[in-house]
Amino acid sequence: MNHFDDSRLTAMGLLAEVYTGISAKTHESFVAAKLSEIDFETLIRLARSPQRRLRMSDLAAQTGLSTSGTTRVVDRLEREGLVTRQACSSDRRASYAAITEAGADRLGGVLPQHLIDIDTWFTGLLPPTELDTFLDTLRTIRDAVRPCATAGAEDLRPEAEETALSPSE
Repeated sequence: MNHFDDSRLTAMGLLAEVYTGISAKTHESFVAAKLSEIDFETLIRLARSPQRRLRMSDLAAQTGLSTSGTTRVVDRLEREGLVTRQACSSDRRASYAAITEAGADRLGGVLPQHLIDIDTWFTGLLPPTELDTFLDTLRTIRDAVRPCATAGAEDLRPEAEETALSPSE
């Protein structure tokens, strides 16, 4: 067997090509909104999180950035008024990054075109049943290779806070 023709190499190559291609197709809408790809990822993760905020450590885990890299991104977004920091009432060492109304507005400005781009170059290319299967497959792989990619997503729900404060049964 020729090791260069291994289907595992094909799978990785296709995944890289698809990601690079989709990134190129969505780049212009980010540029028009004056956002980098990591700015968008940071803002969308905050906007989709409970209370529209995440602990800085959870944001780092979700984005795959280092702690210092996350700090730099949040510092820049904070200077632009798109994000604000909030102190954690239960842990003075921790702080939250929260999307501001200006951040939500900037995100809202790019989202319609971004969704069109996603539909045109990604999800719209698959029939609904194939898309559902594909999304399940991506989650399975994501959970194995980046188990902390959803860090903090559950922690900020009001019922989670109540449960954390109530005595254990």
